[in-house]
Amino acid sequence: MSLTEDLPVELDVDGPSSPPRANGELVFTEPWESRVFGITIALHQDGVFAWDDFKEQLIAAIARWEAGHPDGEGYCYYACWFEALQALLRERRILSPVDVDEREVELAARPPGHDHDHDHDRDHRH
Repeated sequence: MSLTEDLPVELDVDGPSSPPRANGELVFTEPWESRVFGITIALHQDGVFAWDDFKEQLIAAIARWEAGHPDGEGYCYYACWFEALQALLRERRILSPVDVDEREVELAARPPGHDHDHDHDRDHRH
């Protein structure tokens, strides 16, 4: 099953807000990318914000990145996604800027693999 099959949102297939895909499936290169994607979808599904409002923030975040990086080098779609989510949460006063900044610092301080402490030779099903 695709991640997007049960979502009440239309993820763009083309255009500036379309997420990276391979063979039609969403692509996440780092665990944090899928987490921020999932958090955003969950907040939308909980009625915290309208999808079009998030999409507008995402397009603006991508445009800001492109304006500052005309060569396109170092682009990370989900960094723009995260920036858009933060902007929307701040704009709606769902979280204060201080709350967002403190949580970002706390999460950034975690060591790599902090939440993944099992043996990869074992089966992931429990």
